[in-house]
Amino acid sequence: MKRLRMGLVGPGFIATQHVDAVRRLGDVEVVAIAGSSPAAAQRKAQELKVERAYGNYQELMDAADIDVVHNTTPNHLHHAVTLAALRAGKHVISDKPLALDRREARELFDAALAAGVAHVVTFNYRGNPLVQEARLMIAAHEIGELSFIHGHYLQDWMTDPQVYSWRSDPRRAGPSSALADIGSHWCDLAEHVSGTRIAAVLADLGTVVPLRFAPEARAEAFSRDRSTQRVPVEVTSEDLASVLLRFENGAKGVFSVGQVLPGHQNDLQLEINGRTASLKWCQEAQNELWLGRQAQPDSLMKRDPALLRGDARRYAHLPAGHQEGWSDAFRNVIADAYQWIRAGGAADTKPVPLASFADGYRSHCVIDAILASHAAGGAWQTVPRDS
Repeated sequence: MKRLRMGLVGPGFIATQHVDAVRRLGDVEVVAIAGSSPAAAQRKAQELKVERAYGNYQELMDAADIDVVHNTTPNHLHHAVTLAALRAGKHVISDKPLALDRREARELFDAALAAGVAHVVTFNYRGNPLVQEARLMIAAHEIGELSFIHGHYLQDWMTDPQVYSWRSDPRRAGPSSALADIGSHWCDLAEHVSGTRIAAVLADLGTVVPLRFAPEARAEAFSRDRSTQRVPVEVTSEDLASVLLRFENGAKGVFSVGQVLPGHQNDLQLEINGRTASLKWCQEAQNELWLGRQAQPDSLMKRDPALLRGDARRYAHLPAGHQEGWSDAFRNVIADAYQWIRAGGAADTKPVPLASFADGYRSHCVIDAILASHAAGGAWQTVPRDS
């Protein structure tokens, strides 16, 4: 089997996870990293043991031996980097959000279809075995007609005003902060697992920390470095949000998002209630799936390959009782991406759990509707049906 060769643009926090996941596949070689400057790229290349470093992304696109581009840049660069890769005829794996706004996302989706290559967005929570088990249970009508879909995605890493990220800068992150960063994950997961789509939203957004102190030098996400000089920055994008939902199948829903909530590190929770049973999955206890029924004992399904089905079974790599985690789910998504790449990127060869640019564009449409609802004073907004 031919060894595929991959290059990565944007050597920040998540880049390390991409490189690790790719190397775990065993048949893909990480050959190049491109950064914002030759020095930055060289530092990351040495850290990750990558042979080539480029000071700008176009040099990487011009390399004829690179088959796949991973785009892990800040949001404002997603469009330019991904479009350059597509024009170079390379397969693309991009972090979410797909672009800075809905218009850019649509352009990338159309360009990917025209290029005829694989186009992947890393909605990585789809890669958890018990997420897929829940999806398959619902598709098999094992919990009855869906009535309520709810949950949250809560973090605390931005609680301290001394923490500043480019995600708080609309010029680099777009008009949304917490919703685009983690709310997009929850919405994608809710639609993917339930099999129905969000039809309308009613939102209330807030900025709990309106003044932050940014380091004069750039810092990576989740950095706790306090050694650099800092300057005050007014923040206008949301760090807290609550959203009511209406789904296309008639189900109701609600979810909350926040990144300023002490004690919540990466607390993603999704619960789906049917007429005969309920399912709940929590990311921080991702090896368990709760099943609730009326007038019967609740049960807790643990990740066990012998008990799983279909896509869920192939996502579990260790025997029961051997815990798998965040990086394992991320590796599952990357494995599916390269399976699609080896199949040429045709639509009918994409693994069902894998998110494509269509899902990335869809995410922008949902987030845009949420922002529009808040701007209208908390009025219901319809999510475009063509997304």
